Amino acid sequence: MPGFADSLGVLRDREFAALAGTAFARSQAYSTILIALALYAGPAQFDTTGTVEGLFGTAFAFVQLLIVLPLGRKIDTGNAKRYLLVGLVVNVLVFVGFVFVQSPLHVIVVRVFQGLGASLLWITGSTVVGEISPDDASGRWLGVYNQVGAVSSLFGDLVGGYLLYAHGFTATYAVLSAVTLLASVLVLRYLRDNPGGRKDPEDATSVETFRALLRRPMVRSLVTFRFAFSVGKMAVIIFLPILAHTEFGIGAFAIGWILAGGKLTKAILQGYVGDLTDEIDRKPLFVASGALLYGVGTAMIPLSFVAEGAFDPVSLNLYADQSVTLGGAFFALFAAYGLLGIADSLRLPASMALFVEEGERFDSVASSMSLRSISWKVGQVTGPALVGVVKQFVSTTAAFLTAAGFIVVATGAFALTYRRSQR
Repeated sequence: MPGFADSLGVLRDREFAALAGTAFARSQAYSTILIALALYAGPAQFDTTGTVEGLFGTAFAFVQLLIVLPLGRKIDTGNAKRYLLVGLVVNVLVFVGFVFVQSPLHVIVVRVFQGLGASLLWITGSTVVGEISPDDASGRWLGVYNQVGAVSSLFGDLVGGYLLYAHGFTATYAVLSAVTLLASVLVLRYLRDNPGGRKDPEDATSVETFRALLRRPMVRSLVTFRFAFSVGKMAVIIFLPILAHTEFGIGAFAIGWILAGGKLTKAILQGYVGDLTDEIDRKPLFVASGALLYGVGTAMIPLSFVAEGAFDPVSLNLYADQSVTLGGAFFALFAAYGLLGIADSLRLPASMALFVEEGERFDSVASSMSLRSISWKVGQVTGPALVGVVKQFVSTTAAFLTAAGFIVVATGAFALTYRRSQR
């Protein structure tokens, strides 16, 4: 069985390293801005309601829902390198926009453009990795690609959280811009022209390709699963940092530590689990197991209200006269998010590999990945808005339990539809 060092060995490939650079820039920005959104929601900035906070997530996903299918076909038939470079430029412009926000509406508008840039980088990067990877190691390449994203997201939580805590918004966005520009240089220098684009535009229309993919039982099972699962997961991603800051007064640096718990387990395990998916070849089992575990972790989040005050807070001196006080809620949220990281490590490599395998049957990996993405975007658009309304008009606990319920239902539906498709 390949070891952990073997998994990371793919980084020696210059083209893979350039693609990994785009994943690093994208994930670092995404996780840092999630912490910034929690600060925007707090009383020191805009003191938003649950409904508005949900729109922070919905705005990001809405534009992605509109463009993900046509973008997938463009990448299948065009020069993917150009799309990567455009996505990197859009991200830099997003950071400039965040510097000047003055209201929740401004935040929502900039999040729309962030969603555009993230889509360009995510779909294109994942597709090119799947296209150029060796036939017998797609799980490893995609697992390590996600592993780099997880490390970058961890970096964004810790360094981005610190920058927001110590230096504010402007300096943080300047650092994100510099990293993104460096990734652009790597793509320009090392990635071949037209790394994807195997599909002849005259061979089939996009509708025909998507219909062919959806006739595959595995694709239908995965798409149905992701519709419901994404509702729950995206609610967690948006509202956990907001919960930490607005309910318990946890600062940006400490929020970064909470999120780092899950990112660290994901960064360590995901490449290795990608190897396991290739070797064991029971990818649907990995998807279902990871999803169910994610539901358990989500249901644990409201325990932070019980844990807060259960024991004396711990104070940590950072430097000079700076210190951070950590109460019971911090440790409860840290444990819950760590469990979510393990769950994602089980689910993600298997899910991506299944979509790549199905797409390769039609020389349309990007279209398959687009279906994967759009099935996620439906829940990503509706999930934060729905859970935000529950948070505002019922309670925060009810909001997270609603998210957990969607995840459990999604897992059961996937297991049922997969079993029926195998008969």
